[in-house]
Amino acid sequence: MPNHPPQNLTVATTGASGSIFLKHFLLAVARDQRLKAVNFIASDSALRVLAEELGLRGRSNLVSQILGVSAGRSSSKVQLQKIQLQKINVQSNADIGANVASGSYPADAMVVIPCSVGTLARIANGIASHLIERAADVCLKEKRPLVLCVRETPLNKIHIRNMYRAADAGATVFPLIPAFYYRPVNLDAMACEFAYRVLAHLGLPQPQAFRWKG
Repeated sequence: MPNHPPQNLTVATTGASGSIFLKHFLLAVARDQRLKAVNFIASDSALRVLAEELGLRGRSNLVSQILGVSAGRSSSKVQLQKIQLQKINVQSNADIGANVASGSYPADAMVVIPCSVGTLARIANGIASHLIERAADVCLKEKRPLVLCVRETPLNKIHIRNMYRAADAGATVFPLIPAFYYRPVNLDAMACEFAYRVLAHLGLPQPQAFRWKG
């Protein structure tokens, strides 16, 4: 993990179920003032899952739709959210020439949440025909943190081998498995705490996170 908190983060989402975890992860990175820039990439399969799980429609105002920020509302809370979301730059997964596709671009880390086993397979085997896999490949070759929040069950031997390959290449396999020992009151609380765990792993601990005290 980095010696200093990352300031430039790449966030990708794929076709695995679990959009609520992405939602709370994006909310957390939008609020965190230590992060100055966030590049966000959604695969075509992710857009379908987002539509099913979060009610997203189309690609316009993608991040605002995911986070439920209404364009027509003007309360102080909504205005603050809009300001926070300005640092999130939406990238097309088809744009293989985007900034995060190059090792010269100063991305500090990347998180794929949720990460489908198909995306895992392509990353683990160096198949980078789309921006998500290329950005992940750049993280590996530049020795930058890459966190894969893999979501699948049960796992077959191919999945397990690909997790090993990705970890062996330098990625952190961070399965999308929430905790229960702090007794989350609902799905949002569970997804929120998982997002905090991922951010803490990257060197961005959140003050609201649960701390086990024994």
